[in-house]
Amino acid sequence: MFFLTTAIDYTNGSPHIGHAYEKVLADVIARYRRLCGEEVFFLTGVDQHGQKVQQTAEKEGITPAEFVARTTSKFSSLWEKIGVEYDGWAETVDPRHKACVQAILSDLYARDQIYKKSYKGHYSVRQEQFLTDRDRDEAGNFGPEWGEVTEIEEENYYFKLSDHTDWLKNFLEQSPDTILPAFRKAELLNALDRNTGTDLCISRPKDRLTWGIELPFDKDFVTYVWFDALINYISFVGYTPDDTLPEFAEIWTDRPVHIIGKDILVPAHGIYWLAMLHAIGFTDEKMPQLLVHGWWNIRGEKMSKSLGNIIDPVELADTFGSDALRYYLVRDIHTGKDSDFDLDRLVMLFNTELANELGNLCNRALNMSKRFTDGVISFGGSLTDDDKALQQSLKENTEAYRKAMQNHEISMGLEALNRHVVHCNQYAERMKPWELNKNLENKDRLATVLHHLAESVAHCAILLSPVLPEASRKLTAQLNLPKLNDLKLDDLEWGLIPTGHEIEKPQPVFPRIDTRSKEA
Repeated sequence: MFFLTTAIDYTNGSPHIGHAYEKVLADVIARYRRLCGEEVFFLTGVDQHGQKVQQTAEKEGITPAEFVARTTSKFSSLWEKIGVEYDGWAETVDPRHKACVQAILSDLYARDQIYKKSYKGHYSVRQEQFLTDRDRDEAGNFGPEWGEVTEIEEENYYFKLSDHTDWLKNFLEQSPDTILPAFRKAELLNALDRNTGTDLCISRPKDRLTWGIELPFDKDFVTYVWFDALINYISFVGYTPDDTLPEFAEIWTDRPVHIIGKDILVPAHGIYWLAMLHAIGFTDEKMPQLLVHGWWNIRGEKMSKSLGNIIDPVELADTFGSDALRYYLVRDIHTGKDSDFDLDRLVMLFNTELANELGNLCNRALNMSKRFTDGVISFGGSLTDDDKALQQSLKENTEAYRKAMQNHEISMGLEALNRHVVHCNQYAERMKPWELNKNLENKDRLATVLHHLAESVAHCAILLSPVLPEASRKLTAQLNLPKLNDLKLDDLEWGLIPTGHEIEKPQPVFPRIDTRSKEA
């Protein structure tokens, strides 16, 4: 089982382009793994507890439950709009999650991994965590990233994070693939060095926060939002500390992949979560891989409400279509690195690589077949060097595609696919099927050329399916080969279209985006 999760989205806000990118990335990876013949379970959802949710709900004069229900619908509606399909949906107010969190807390408390103490210090309301002098800037101040910072003295419960930091450091140093891309691991190891000996506050007193999961061993406290939220990765696939449910063992068979943004690698996922799993009893072999993606920026600046540069993915999907948005989000960013959001590039990439290049290939392969051979795909005669070169291009670029997609480098996989499409269009320019059609003596040669173009369309439709599943199905329908939708990657070999096969009437699958009409 390939178990894939994304970070669950905090419901104290609306979905933005970063949320959309993370979910589309996960959806593409899940679809690709299914194309490879793997059984996949894709989990995503929403994080609904915490002080910020409670405060925002109070300001609006509604209950936290009403607030998160309203906000959750924004996220789920967007995922439906842009074609993100998941197997499991996590909401941290779910009774199953509450029961799992409380069972883990009880187990850790019974094993002396949780203790109570009094603490006085500075607290970040925005990040919902206590701060130390290590969090100050060079001038000795807490930076703007912490938002409002207040001084608090109170009793709380603490998880013995310090019991697990030596193990975690050794584990990370010896594991080359727990953090992906690998360059992110140095940041995590540096943070571990700075936090040696520090334990994690995992509670909030009810006189300050009521919107959370109550501690099972002290009714006056609720669980810290990060300790609660991270457990969704196991609570919604059937985990229990006594390991009585078979569902969890069936899903967490191999190392799962957690897709997260770089801002929540340290400390939440890279330190808290891995240490929590170790304390719960997970072995090194069962530790998840963390696939850490970068940010979408605007002219080099991080998107933020305060700067007023948030990009609304709902508006983009409504204006340009979900295909254009999905393609851009995984085409114009290299997994793990930042990228600048550029609306002109969204339009350019769709119009160039899909409308012009792939659309042109489909037009030549299918429209000319319909016009010149009555829609019947056949071939005859010996292969020329050009024919062999096209077949070699498909083979080499399919291998490059597979290698990139296996490494979660979706942009590079699409680059490989586009290289073959460009090769096909150059082949068509040299072969000139419209000229071959003028002489009956070229009948066999015309059929062979059109077959090579149509065969390439069939392969491209399958390779494109993880990114644009609806467009892929439209292409296989026009090829009159719905069985292609059931093929796996290892089934792709030359000859998907049998000789004598008749295609359907073609229709444009990638209509150009006309920015003039969008601006009107």
